[in-house]
Amino acid sequence: MPESASADLMPLAEQVSPGIGGAAVGGGSDGNFTAAIGVPTLDGLGAVGGGAHADHEFIIVATMPERARLIAGLVEQITT
Repeated sequence: MPESASADLMPLAEQVSPGIGGAAVGGGSDGNFTAAIGVPTLDGLGAVGGGAHADHEFIIVATMPERARLIAGLVEQITT
């Protein structure tokens, strides 16, 4: 997914959650499909953790409220 796919949405994410950091690109997700057809796309908005899809996969539970606020704030920004 090219970084340009998030160019319109990343400023909204930064407004909702200052200090969220810049965009990283690479990897594979369903976001690649939407980005490929020109739909503005942010990916990686799920749980913070590690070991994806492995026996040692984990999430950092303490980060979940902030992630929920980020998603709710993005939805509010996009729909108003």
